Amino acid sequence: MDLEQLRAAVNKVWDDSIVERLTAYVRIPNKSPHVRSAMEAQGHMEAAIQLMAEWCRAQPVRGMRVEIKRLPGKTPLLLVDVPGELPGSVLLYGHLDKQPEFTGWLPGLGPWEPVIRDGKLYGRGAADDGYAVFSSLTAIAALQAQKVQLPRCVLLIEACEESGSIDLPAHLDALGDTIGDPSLVVCLDAECGNYDQVWCTTSLRGNVTGRLRVKVLTEGVHSGMATGIAPTPFRIAAQVLARVENPITGDLLLEELQAPIPKDRREQIAAAARVLGAEVAGKMPWVQGVKPLSNDPTELIINSTWRGTLAVTGADGLPPVASAGNVLLPELSFKLSFRLPPTVEPAKAVRALRETLERDPPYGAQIKFESEGAAGAGGWNAPAFAPWLEESIMRASQQVYGRDAVHIGCGGSIPFMGMLGARFPRTQFFITGVLGPHSNAHGPNEFLHIDYAKKLTACVSLVLADHAKTVR
Repeated sequence: MDLEQLRAAVNKVWDDSIVERLTAYVRIPNKSPHVRSAMEAQGHMEAAIQLMAEWCRAQPVRGMRVEIKRLPGKTPLLLVDVPGELPGSVLLYGHLDKQPEFTGWLPGLGPWEPVIRDGKLYGRGAADDGYAVFSSLTAIAALQAQKVQLPRCVLLIEACEESGSIDLPAHLDALGDTIGDPSLVVCLDAECGNYDQVWCTTSLRGNVTGRLRVKVLTEGVHSGMATGIAPTPFRIAAQVLARVENPITGDLLLEELQAPIPKDRREQIAAAARVLGAEVAGKMPWVQGVKPLSNDPTELIINSTWRGTLAVTGADGLPPVASAGNVLLPELSFKLSFRLPPTVEPAKAVRALRETLERDPPYGAQIKFESEGAAGAGGWNAPAFAPWLEESIMRASQQVYGRDAVHIGCGGSIPFMGMLGARFPRTQFFITGVLGPHSNAHGPNEFLHIDYAKKLTACVSLVLADHAKTVR
């Protein structure tokens, strides 16, 4: 295989059509089911999946079948089936739903208006994860153009990943044996520590989200009359949250939310910390003078990949500051997001959280914790790499980027990986992505680093070619 020809072919497709299609995709506010209203749902998901399906059908891939799978009451699923000349199959995964707008976009930037600056495509969803289908199919087409024989390749693009892949189990059941028994899974929905090499995700944290509700009064009362007699719901919430999180260090205190870190993961974390150094903390958009939780990059990587954390991501009952009066508020509700270590059982964590937060309520206040998605989403720890895959990823990174690949855990969740791991315990996983420093998926100013994505596409081609040698 001619590497330069491969890279030229990949770059041409990106320049001729992918960037333009991703630009159109950014304009579609196809928000995930849990974060959209009925009005927002009107037609946007359909427009996004049709955009991707039409592009796929136009690609020069032999024998390809492109289908949009539908189930009653579920989001659609894009399935692209490329027959192979060799036995076995590969599954390539991505998603097309998006996070909501968020606030804080820089002047001239916005979630639904694409802008290209300094080689970066700004806007919601291009990096997380709209590019995946374009990159995956381009990697396959580039190999076919050089007559590289491959096993069957199945692209699966879901539309509710940002809502915890709630519709995916039903689609997988409906597909039955359609996706076969893949010996390799390629997922392009992960992070990268920098834009200089391949970053291979080895684990994912789980996620439990829920609503903590604290009620002390039936209605608001003048603060001059009520404070000193009635406790404030904010103070009660702070007390019960201190049962599960150390308010100084941020450490989670419940045994059910902790897990040991395997020896090989510790070694990979230390290696990644040596590569990244100060950039582990430096990638954050700090306010002047604010410091990270630790000055040790190894500890920061552990914190964000193998330790549980809590973030309060929303609140009801607090009026805006400009319109807030001198009133003791009757009740408050907080959205809690717990990130769990990869091997923690989420249902067990939910039970422990509910019992801890609700027991012995201070002053007899009404306290209720209700988790979203029942038992939450589990994390995932990758099986050991087969020697061929570890060597292939390293070689691809060296050939395309000129630097070694790095293995690291991901702080977020991709529920599909856990589902696949349970269904196909012998499968090998190549999980990577373009969400590098300051790309800010889910937040303001999200961007896709175009040159990095082009190179990553070529790396996927190289890994697919190496995999083909193992099934001949």
